[in-house]
Amino acid sequence: MRTILYSMVKQRSPDRSGADLSTETQTFRDAVRDVKPLKHAPRAAGLATPKPKPRVRVRKSTVTAHESLDEVMPLLATVSPDDAAAPAFGSASSYGGGSAEAVTVGGELSFQRAGVRTQVMRRLRRGLYPVEDELDLHGLTQIAARERLAEFLERGRDTGARCVRIIHGKGYRSGARGPVLKTAVNLWLRRHSDVMAFVSARAIDGGTGAVYVLLRA
Repeated sequence: MRTILYSMVKQRSPDRSGADLSTETQTFRDAVRDVKPLKHAPRAAGLATPKPKPRVRVRKSTVTAHESLDEVMPLLATVSPDDAAAPAFGSASSYGGGSAEAVTVGGELSFQRAGVRTQVMRRLRRGLYPVEDELDLHGLTQIAARERLAEFLERGRDTGARCVRIIHGKGYRSGARGPVLKTAVNLWLRRHSDVMAFVSARAIDGGTGAVYVLLRA
């Protein structure tokens, strides 16, 4: 009986000859003869796939040219100390179209846009928001200070900074003109749409010679 079954299996599974296998191999080689392998750079052993760089949140720029800069951050008219008929530099009438209160050497600055809560202002005044960037305008002219400030605020937009510090000085050397940069910065920050609020800094961070600025989120 075993002999019969073995004979039947042997008949159902005919053995392939070496010639048949050689013919199939040659046929396959002929079919892929014109196929070219894809080129790829070999990966070094042990190197992980680099992670994609995080996207930087970019908000639309408010100031894009000198023309719009003159509108958003106008230069203040300087007043000669010898001109007794002219208004003092820090007076509200010398702001050239801007609206802000008079600024004094030791006076504190404070601005709060509509919608900013009192609690936020209290935290800002106490220095409870981490300062993410800083700008020092000491010794600069109005034009240079305005350019630096515009670039600084634009960088704050691009990096998503929330709270920054701007050092404008107290204006002791401005004489009868009053605190020049302090007055200008007070006006420029009020008119810039990315500025939500600002207050004079704590004594340890510059006091009335600097401001904490809260930027639009």
